[in-house]
Amino acid sequence: MSEDNIRYEQVKIICAEDCGNAPKKELLRAFNVAFVSNDIGLIMENIIEDIRWSFIGSDTLQGKDQVLRMLEKLMDKKPTELVISNIITHGYSGSLNGILNLENNISYAFCNIYRFNSSLNKTKIKEITSFIIDISK
Repeated sequence: MSEDNIRYEQVKIICAEDCGNAPKKELLRAFNVAFVSNDIGLIMENIIEDIRWSFIGSDTLQGKDQVLRMLEKLMDKKPTELVISNIITHGYSGSLNGILNLENNISYAFCNIYRFNSSLNKTKIKEITSFIIDISK
């Protein structure tokens, strides 16, 4: 069993029932599960080479190399639960919001806004804007 699979099994995933009834919704669900499960391969497969990922109030990453370095830095974080409340997609855009719970009672509410490189169902993510709020108690 690979380390990725072990980590995936340790994270409880809760998603609203209607979150997977369209290809782009399924892409965003899978992308966020990959993020918390440390499935770097799936993330890299689904973003374009010159992706732009903005964290409001913090950094902006440009390109796959910067995204990869950020993901590698997060490997020591221990997520316990991902709750996906809503996934909305239309044309070139999509949005997903929820709560990510980590070990030691650390929790973040988040909303990610996505821009796809195509309006077709077989598409990749070209831009992400992330709003993240620490809601730890």
